[in-house]
Amino acid sequence: MSIRKVNFISGEYYHLYNRGNSKQKIFHDKADYYHFLKLLYLSNSSKSFTFRDLGKDEYGFKRGSSFVAVGAYCLMPNHFHLLVTEIENDGISKFMQKLTTAYSMYHNKKYARSGTLFEGKFKSEHANNDRYLKYLFSYIHLNPVKIVEPTWREKALKNKQRIMDYLNTYPFSSYQDYMSQDRPEKIILNKESFPSYFLSTEDWQNEMFEWISFGPLTP
Repeated sequence: MSIRKVNFISGEYYHLYNRGNSKQKIFHDKADYYHFLKLLYLSNSSKSFTFRDLGKDEYGFKRGSSFVAVGAYCLMPNHFHLLVTEIENDGISKFMQKLTTAYSMYHNKKYARSGTLFEGKFKSEHANNDRYLKYLFSYIHLNPVKIVEPTWREKALKNKQRIMDYLNTYPFSSYQDYMSQDRPEKIILNKESFPSYFLSTEDWQNEMFEWISFGPLTP
């Protein structure tokens, strides 16, 4: 994968995303999701690593300075979303190249396939105002609702508590980290690099509940 020719600005916020080539699945089982989550942490550094040398303590890897700060993420069966701000010059491109290359190699080896896994270079959107940036936290974390209610953005949800319970237990996003749950994956985030829109878990839950109550989800 070649380095993306985009001038990202340090201190600005970006929504990054990509999906499987021809909309194919990129995550087939829990092990795939958890491997990608580990790569979100491990790839965010210029330091090299091998899983063989790391053993079972991947999140204990002393990676040094990071390319980017990650504020939110969500993994779905055939795509992923990230919300980041750049720390190092050209950090976003370096991070995404390292992340997607490492995961593509893992995926192709595991499933005995060849060729491009992702649909071209990653896509990006500049969150150039406060309203849109806050909206992205909701948009990214509410993606899993589509798994249980595919048309929820077009019509009202009947069982809102069921959806909230599903989001609270969905392990492949940073949703649980905003619920202050203690889990190894919390180290992926650098919340301090983003505005403090949600001062408590109650604020977070209320924000999510309002979106699913009054959808559709549009900025």
